[in-house]
Amino acid sequence: MDGLLIDWGGVLTGSVFASFEAFCTREGLPRDTLKDAFLGEARPLLEGLEDGTLPLPEFERRLAERLQLSADGLAQRLMAEARPDTAMREAVKRFHDAGVRTALVSNSWRETDYDALDAFDVVVLSQQIGVRKPDPRIYEEALDRVALAPERCVFVDDLGGNLKPAKQLGMTTIKHTDSKTTISVLERLLLPRPS
Repeated sequence: MDGLLIDWGGVLTGSVFASFEAFCTREGLPRDTLKDAFLGEARPLLEGLEDGTLPLPEFERRLAERLQLSADGLAQRLMAEARPDTAMREAVKRFHDAGVRTALVSNSWRETDYDALDAFDVVVLSQQIGVRKPDPRIYEEALDRVALAPERCVFVDDLGGNLKPAKQLGMTTIKHTDSKTTISVLERLLLPRPS
C-alpha cells in the first residue's frame, strides 16, 4: 500500500459521540439527545453544515433553537471532549515521513484551523468541495489529489457507513475503534518489512 486516507473527528481525535454525550450531560439534557437529533430532525442541519450550504452561525442558531440552549459557541461546546489523539497523529506523521502518501478526508465543520496538517500531502474537506462522506465523489477527489489507484490505498474512519463507498471503490478499509489496534493494522499494511 502506498496511500493512507484518514478521517479527522473520532479517528485523529477522541470519540465525537462521547463528546456529544458529555455535552448533553453538561447542558442537562438526556445523554442521547444530540445523537438522536442528528439521526432525525436535525440531520439536514448537520448535512448542510458539512457540505458548506449552511454557515456555521446559522447551524448554531437553528440547532440551539431545537435544543432550547444558547447558540453562543455551540459547535465548540459540542466538540469540547473530542481532544487530539496523540498516538494516531504521531503514527500518521510517521507514515508520511516514511513516504506514504497521506490524505485527510473529513466531513468538516470549518474550513480552516485544523492542526497537525504537516502530516498530510492532501487535505480534502467536505465544506470546501461541497460533498460529504459517504458520497463517493469525496473519496474520488482525495484519490485524484494523492494520484494513486484505490487499490494502493487504505481508508480509516470510525463510521462504518463512510467505509462502504471506499471499499466499493477498491480501497482497503479499517473501522477505527482505538489507536493501538488501528496503528498495528496500518503498520502491517503501510510499512515495509525488514528483509
